[in-house]
Amino acid sequence: MINKLLGAAAIAAVAYAVVPASAAKMAGCSGENLSKAESMIEAMADGDGKFTAQKEIAQAQDAMLGGKMGACAMHLTKAMHVGTAK
Repeated sequence: MINKLLGAAAIAAVAYAVVPASAAKMAGCSGENLSKAESMIEAMADGDGKFTAQKEIAQAQDAMLGGKMGACAMHLTKAMHVGTAK
């Protein structure tokens, strides 16, 4: 039983250390960043990439309106990555 508790504590400590590092790489969820991403996506050629990026922007906006800033940042980051992929 003690071994299981120690194992769970170790996993929690690793997760706690890794999550902030990955969150630092995400785009901040702000109106300015959403506008930049939307402008970038509008300039893209029509196709699957543009459609996917538009869906991610819509999900980011919904998350931002719902106060879910982490989810908003995740969707905004995905939209930006789709927009820059060639």
